[in-house]
Amino acid sequence: KHDATGRNSGNSRNGTRSKTVLTDVGPVEVKVPRDTAGTFEPQIVRKRQRRLTGVDEMVLSLSAKGLTHGEISAHLAEVYGAEVSKQTITTITDKVMEGMAEWQSRPLDRVYPVVFVDAINVKIRDGKVANRPIYVAMAVTVEGTRDILGIWAGDGGEGAKHWLQVFTELKNRGVEDVLMLVCDGLKGLPDAVETVWPRTVIQTCIVHLIRNSIRYCARQD
Repeated sequence: KHDATGRNSGNSRNGTRSKTVLTDVGPVEVKVPRDTAGTFEPQIVRKRQRRLTGVDEMVLSLSAKGLTHGEISAHLAEVYGAEVSKQTITTITDKVMEGMAEWQSRPLDRVYPVVFVDAINVKIRDGKVANRPIYVAMAVTVEGTRDILGIWAGDGGEGAKHWLQVFTELKNRGVEDVLMLVCDGLKGLPDAVETVWPRTVIQTCIVHLIRNSIRYCARQD
């Protein structure tokens, strides 16, 4: 038999052949009946499938927690006895990045009643762990549902210049007008909004308004 990457382990008797499938409980050997006419379509372990979906979800979860591909491979080997190569892990994570890129560039609605924008600093591993700003734009659609328009990673502090690039990208993806944009009190951001959507009403976030008001209260209050 071979490792858990799923190569065939050869033909067996009674018209079946064996293959190893990687699952979230470890490698499982599956005996596949021969189908000369090619009319049978398996439902649980499909033809040429080497990993069940639970394995991909496990790899993505570990990757999201900051583990390197080598650490993920070692973890799966230690806990599940499954030998998963770094290349296989890269293949799994790359599929997510492809989907993320497609989602990030998808066409948007022509008008949004409300758009919330903010930046949050998170720790990102890029050679070394460092704080980087993540810019997020969330909209309320005309149907009343919420939709994340995009997520962008910056390389410095939150600035109006970067927000101008974000707003320009949103406009290029089809957003012709925003009725109200909710943001913090970042200096220069209203000018960036006016450059892209001149008629948009700027509303300071209620949380920031409360924080600003509390500054004038006595500490005991």
